[in-house]
Amino acid sequence: MKLLNTATCLLGMCMMLGGCVAVGPDFKKPEVNLPERWQEADTSKLPGRTTCREDITIWWTVFNDSVLNSLVEKALNQNLTLQIAGLRIFEARAELGFTTGSLYPQQQRLQAGASRVTSSKNAANTMQIDTNYFDYDVGFDAAWELDFWGRYRRAVEAADASLHASIADYDNAMVALVAEVARTYILIRTLEKRIALARENTEIQQRSLEIAQRRFKGGMVTELDVQQAMALLKNTQALVPRFGKNLQEAMNALSVLLGLPPGELPEELVDSRVIPMAPPQIVVGVPAELLRRRPDIRRAEMLATAQCGLIGVARADLYPHFTLIGSIGLRASKASFTKAGGIDGSNFSDLFSSDSLQLFAGPSICWDIFNYGRLGNRVRVQDARFQQLIVQYQNTVLNAAREVEDAIVGFLRSQDENAFLKSSVQASKRAVDISLLQYREGLVDYQRVLSAQSFLTRQQDQQTSASSLVALNLISLYKALGGGWEIRQEKGFVSKKIKKEMRQRTDWGDMLD
Repeated sequence: MKLLNTATCLLGMCMMLGGCVAVGPDFKKPEVNLPERWQEADTSKLPGRTTCREDITIWWTVFNDSVLNSLVEKALNQNLTLQIAGLRIFEARAELGFTTGSLYPQQQRLQAGASRVTSSKNAANTMQIDTNYFDYDVGFDAAWELDFWGRYRRAVEAADASLHASIADYDNAMVALVAEVARTYILIRTLEKRIALARENTEIQQRSLEIAQRRFKGGMVTELDVQQAMALLKNTQALVPRFGKNLQEAMNALSVLLGLPPGELPEELVDSRVIPMAPPQIVVGVPAELLRRRPDIRRAEMLATAQCGLIGVARADLYPHFTLIGSIGLRASKASFTKAGGIDGSNFSDLFSSDSLQLFAGPSICWDIFNYGRLGNRVRVQDARFQQLIVQYQNTVLNAAREVEDAIVGFLRSQDENAFLKSSVQASKRAVDISLLQYREGLVDYQRVLSAQSFLTRQQDQQTSASSLVALNLISLYKALGGGWEIRQEKGFVSKKIKKEMRQRTDWGDMLD
């Protein structure tokens, strides 16, 4: 009856103390100043609609390139860096589970033992106690520091926010991965086009060299024309191995992005294709949407939230710690002598009698009153770190807005540049044809042909790079908008194969689901 009354009293104390308010500040999202619209919002190439979820979610499909779509899918399933980010989420889940366990009795121990004790006969033994006996015990000990000041609840808040930060990290890795795959693919197609153009110009300049050689042999021009034609031809031919080196490096980079050894690429990438064309119009939404869409902003917010909880954890140490301690068990000692004078310890039936019951339970209080400012300064340290993360959050938001503005300007201006260069290339081709015709007829010297062909080579290469730059700036824009991570909701953080390996090695319960 006394045991029941004691347990009821302790339970009442737990219920009373468990309702106390946690010390420390509650997190509030920091305020940031963002413009209501983008600087280039008035242009016809940026429609006024504020939402276009499909375009942002699977933005790479706007290029209408099946190879790019396939590469992105493979990268999301096979990229090793993304898998590491996914595994960090499971680590954070386990950390949250560990921290949540602190809300319950922190020490729970079941113990049992058997020992033989033999005391010295030559030692003082004024109590006339047994000098030879067996000691048996079995019991259960528990200690529960009550979360009176919300120390453990704040720790759970911090761990939960850290879990969400790890998920935002994964989303951010997805955004970066998809953008890098698309960028590398555009670079590969661009280099293929530049190599093809260099070879085309090599053929044109080869014919010009042959014309100069014939005119030199006929005595109509000097050897200068031949050497100039030869110099231009060899200079253009030198572009092919240079671009070829860059192409191989880009392919190696794409292999790693796909989780493949360098040089091993999907078959669909083998055939040369044109550079994917960007759509003429895009939807970018409004600046305020960045707070919801950009994973790095959400990560910065969650890190600040976690740090806010740690302030409460540190502040709780300034106050007394209330702990409930209890132990219940059985204990008996037995000294039994055989006929031969030996000790027989096999009989321990007394251990399970009611007289062997031992119990103690009660509250305790611990208060670090003379801490010489250590605990107070620990709170200040956590608060200073929190303020740093608040400012970091605001800085992340501003940088995100800047990246979008830069990408918008880059996309729009590169389109204008590409249009001008297209006209320049057309005029350059016509100039080459006219100069060659006039050179054959002896109306102009070879310097005019040389100048026209050299200019055409440069303009074609610049126009190819400009066409690529339009697509690259669009990729940068979608990345700055935080597009691409939403498809994570349709797939797991890691592959089924990795989950199977982890379950075979460790009991993860439902944490991997």
